[in-house]
Amino acid sequence: MQARLLLEDGTLFTGKSFGSEGESVGEVVFNTGITGYQEVLSDPSYCGQIVTMTYPLVGNYGVIRDDFESVRPFIHGFVVREHEEVPSNWRAQYTLGSLLKEYGIVGISGIDTRMLTRKIRHHGVMKSLLTTSNKSVAELTEILRGTSLMTDQVARVSTKSVFGAPGHKERIVLVDFGAKSGIIRDLSKRDCDVVVVPQDATAEQIRRLAPDGVLLSNGPGDPKDVPHAVEMIKGLLGDIPLFGICLGHQLFALACGADTDKLKFGHRGGNHPVKDLASGRCYITSQNHGYTVKEESVAGTDLEVTHINNNDRTIEGLKHKKYPAFSVQYHPEAAPGPFDSSYLFDDFISLIRQHKRDNPEQPRQAQMLAQWKASTASSSVSKEELQYAKK
Repeated sequence: MQARLLLEDGTLFTGKSFGSEGESVGEVVFNTGITGYQEVLSDPSYCGQIVTMTYPLVGNYGVIRDDFESVRPFIHGFVVREHEEVPSNWRAQYTLGSLLKEYGIVGISGIDTRMLTRKIRHHGVMKSLLTTSNKSVAELTEILRGTSLMTDQVARVSTKSVFGAPGHKERIVLVDFGAKSGIIRDLSKRDCDVVVVPQDATAEQIRRLAPDGVLLSNGPGDPKDVPHAVEMIKGLLGDIPLFGICLGHQLFALACGADTDKLKFGHRGGNHPVKDLASGRCYITSQNHGYTVKEESVAGTDLEVTHINNNDRTIEGLKHKKYPAFSVQYHPEAAPGPFDSSYLFDDFISLIRQHKRDNPEQPRQAQMLAQWKASTASSSVSKEELQYAKK
């Protein structure tokens, strides 16, 4: 079956359909990974996007459920040069085409992905329509113009309820803006008691879970579309150690008074060089984002730049000068190095332990008594009753 990809500048690509039949509108982007197409498909950060793989052969090792980064794919379309229908891999459980059919995702193969990638690099990411229908180009153009790109991706991909991955050490509240499973795996390796909460959890709700630290996850879209998360971070900053990844990094920056902006074509792939300014060491990182923290906006805040991208000098890491909080734009759980950046999870746990040493907590009983006193101070409790309670 024929499939077509129409860009908002009028460019039309015609190829072969694989996966589901149908029609989808999204932002067309490209990923430079040589392997890892199933991790790309299952990364919630791609919600609302039509993903182009620059590596020419995709599907050759099939699909392995154990390697997924979320329960299901969230992308709006998949574009490849050559789709291998019969995988050769002893671990493969089913084919790429069957995965796309299962979740209603349209795929297109047999087009010039090099030309498409060069166009995106030159003109920037753009709205596009991927379809298997027989509608005329004029009809497709009208549909594309009349459809707006979504702005509620975080709400779509986030968990709707609290759940846990029990451990015996530090309790980490993971705020799910579209969290990859790898983040939970890395925390669980360190025996952390992980509690995952929805993206709209308030600071007060998070405090009630008695966390030792809060991890702000990755996620899709523009950080400015999630203003409630910025307010939540402001409510926790300084009291509880924070660690932000990708979208969490951008939200952390906004909460501290910095600003974000959209990149021309984003960073998506597993080979982005990032320099640690403290050590001078360069790390190979996995990235998937279309927005960045504006360098000039950091001046005048309490933030310090810790990492930069060696390709375009954009900010890749921040830390707070006064509070126990830091963030990175890339994915330390993705292991492209393979484990170059996993030390960041250890740094987070070390930060939590240092914060505990510097700020010893009162015994629980004393805390509850203080809360009771505060609640009764404005009530009609008599002085004699208060004296009795103290005894």
